[in-house]
Amino acid sequence: MKLYSGPLSMFGAKAEIALHEKAITFELVMVPFEMKTLYQPRHPEVARINPKRQVPVLVDQGPGGDLEIFDSTQIFEYLETIRPQPALWPAEPKARARARLLEMKSDEVYFPPIIRLMGLQATPDDPAAVEARGAAAHFYDELERAMDGREWLAGDYSYADIAFYMAQLFGARMTAPMTDAHPRLQAWRERMSARPPVAKVATAMGRYLVSLGRKLPDFLARLSA
Repeated sequence: MKLYSGPLSMFGAKAEIALHEKAITFELVMVPFEMKTLYQPRHPEVARINPKRQVPVLVDQGPGGDLEIFDSTQIFEYLETIRPQPALWPAEPKARARARLLEMKSDEVYFPPIIRLMGLQATPDDPAAVEARGAAAHFYDELERAMDGREWLAGDYSYADIAFYMAQLFGARMTAPMTDAHPRLQAWRERMSARPPVAKVATAMGRYLVSLGRKLPDFLARLSA
């Protein structure tokens, strides 16, 4: 099995953590990346397999022919099918649906405002930046309330935790961190950071950022030290 990812790919990191959690042996291919040009020129295998020309891309060679898939959520679903244990989706149907919804919301509701902040770092008082930080804070507030009495976001540890951990890492970097109003979420983040697969991937990303002279959020700096 081969995973194509990038050193600052949130979605690639999601897939990498999941592979480690499942104890699946794989080859990690970090595609070329530069801050000025990003992923240009595109890696030829990524461009060939994914019409969106983005990582992550997973290639699984073996009986039944080669499988080539992309999108972190699709990769999650495939890994859960071929390696059911340890389970990373809840077994109960409604709990599983809630976990899947939260995984999707991390990517498609929480993360878009964080992406907007990436282009507004020099103008933090811009109304668009204020709105984006407000949207992130609202998401944190909702999760903080839902975490009452829970250790993990959707009951048992799941792909939802992996997705939001990586998303909030970027939120913290882009001036939309959790605050003292979110003690349960901050405790959850500490539990996540203590998991070896999560620490392995987040630490590598942190060290890459340091190599570029970028400042790390406190929790990532402690992990990457």
